[in-house]
Amino acid sequence: MASVTPRYAHPFLPVTRADLQARGWEQCDIIIVSGDAYVDHPAFGPVLIARFLEGRGFKVGIIPQPDWHSAEPFKALGKPRLFFGVAAGNLDSMLNRLTAQKKNRSEDQYSPGGRTNCRPDRASIVYAQRCREAFPDVPVVLGGIEASLRRIAHFDYWSEKVRRSILFDAKADLLVFGMGERPIWEIADRLHRGERIEDLKDIRGTAHLINDAAMKVIEADPAKRAADREKVVVLPSYEEVVADTRAFAVMSRDFQMETNPGNARPIVQRHGNRAIYMNPPARPLEDGAGLRPGETTTVAMDELYDLKLNRVPHPMYTERIPAYETVKHSVVLMRGCFGGCTFCSITEHEGRVIQSRSAQSVLREVREVRRMGDFRGTITDLGGPTANMYKLKCKSEDIESKCRKLSCVHPGVCENLQTDHGPLIDLMRQVRKEEGIKHVFIASGVRYDLAERSPEYVKELAAHHVGGQLSVAPEHVSPRVLEKMKKPGIESFERFQHMFACASEDAGKEQYDIAYFISGHPGSTLEDMVMLAQWLKEKGKRPRQVQDFIPTPMSVATAMYHTGLDPLKMEPVYTAKGLREKRLQKALLLYWNPEHWPLAREALRLAGREDLIGRGPNALVPPESAAEAARLRRTGDNAEADTGLSTNAWPRPVQPRPSGRSPGRTPRPGPRGRQ
Repeated sequence: MASVTPRYAHPFLPVTRADLQARGWEQCDIIIVSGDAYVDHPAFGPVLIARFLEGRGFKVGIIPQPDWHSAEPFKALGKPRLFFGVAAGNLDSMLNRLTAQKKNRSEDQYSPGGRTNCRPDRASIVYAQRCREAFPDVPVVLGGIEASLRRIAHFDYWSEKVRRSILFDAKADLLVFGMGERPIWEIADRLHRGERIEDLKDIRGTAHLINDAAMKVIEADPAKRAADREKVVVLPSYEEVVADTRAFAVMSRDFQMETNPGNARPIVQRHGNRAIYMNPPARPLEDGAGLRPGETTTVAMDELYDLKLNRVPHPMYTERIPAYETVKHSVVLMRGCFGGCTFCSITEHEGRVIQSRSAQSVLREVREVRRMGDFRGTITDLGGPTANMYKLKCKSEDIESKCRKLSCVHPGVCENLQTDHGPLIDLMRQVRKEEGIKHVFIASGVRYDLAERSPEYVKELAAHHVGGQLSVAPEHVSPRVLEKMKKPGIESFERFQHMFACASEDAGKEQYDIAYFISGHPGSTLEDMVMLAQWLKEKGKRPRQVQDFIPTPMSVATAMYHTGLDPLKMEPVYTAKGLREKRLQKALLLYWNPEHWPLAREALRLAGREDLIGRGPNALVPPESAAEAARLRRTGDNAEADTGLSTNAWPRPVQPRPSGRSPGRTPRPGPRGRQ
């Protein structure tokens, strides 16, 4: 067994003037302001960016979770020579604070002790303004997922209105969208070489503001066809998308068509007498090492994960940081996702192209984890956004660069997609063989429509990498809902279930799949939720991992939620609006829980399925008991009272089934179509 290294193998990034003095620095080149606690671990995005810039030779400090009520905390490290980099943290600050029911969360996963109120709402805006107040002449660069997903006009679920691009409110100089390593390096390098921030208008993966005159030039000759390669795509203006939901849907569709770095064109959107101009997305990082030693013209995955990090929170914290406890012994293999799920924003932020580390880099990190003082032999996750997309990509770079499809796996797996799980299987085996490694678990979600193409992968997974429960996300069973989600049909999940069960049995293990489902997704009616509840009952499943759909900025599903239109087809889509209506759908997912029976009964009655209220074998919930009725009268919590539902028309109730068929029995979904 290798010896344990000292607790802090590398100096932490400076957080105080004393830290600067200890390093012999007079000032930082760059200061990163983050809404998260400072955890020196690659899973914390702002820290990874800071360490990356440090690795490229810059003097970088960090101000984590500053008190935003004045500009003084933003002066903690003095004036940076080049710029402030501002990020809300690993999560959008509003999503971090509020649930789908718009209630305060009980814990902030990225704060010491899980304490809430350690960052402001819309933290990117507040932090950027405070940086400007602290040092008016220092450039401010926005980045991180909050800024990235709010770079154009967007629907804000928390205020139920369309907000303008975050760059206008933050009053920053540049906005970096996507994961950010390439553009932030170019910004830092060019500023260091003497260019002005006003001149950095051509960097891929960045956005900036332009004036009315420049906008009029673009509007005079915009891109109108995909063949207009040298022109700029003009989105409907902020004023148009506020006033007209159809214009919002068009904006969403046109934006999505420009997300492939291989063929994306610049995008511009007018806001009054100014506009936001977005360069095409940054190129994906190079796989593996990518470069010869000493080269700095590009960025490779291995460079990021070979950076010097301590993999622990800064010693100024005395309380646990919940998010760190989850990821401290995990290892990321890749980034990006080509799934194209409409409710997910991974593609808009990480990109569709899979970027993978080399096996050697992964093994180096595993050895670093092994040397951690509290490591007991278990790698808690070997994955990424998806567990099994490592090294998967298009068979042709030329085809990939021209493709405008938003998913490589919907409505079916693309014939040009290489789905060989061999490199991943080899890597899993290599990690297991490392000295001191007892267990290597896969906690990231498995993409089952890909996994079912590799029986060897499923066998390897079941035999060695599941700690009793495997995470998978079928999300729904209704074909029409799955089509709106851009997820595979439920029969694909059922095939994978069977494969996994057989592989677990062959390995002599009792293991289960833990399925995740979403309620209230656009396209999902009460009829669809009844179908899902019946499927769960038939399969003997009682899901606890359920998600009430949250419309996050920029996703296709959020555009559906706001507009009532599928932006990719420009056709109407049913949407559950109103918190009460969302609760009804979620209650059907949790039909087995007595706490949800009153709402589940109400939902079944509204769906015309009172036949599923009873004590028979096919019933979902029992009739209301005398004790329950008395309790409801005492508390006033009458689930049958005024529902406050949206004005959306309810779908046609499900008609009672003909005699001769078991009432309430779910017919199996039909053959796989556009699912």
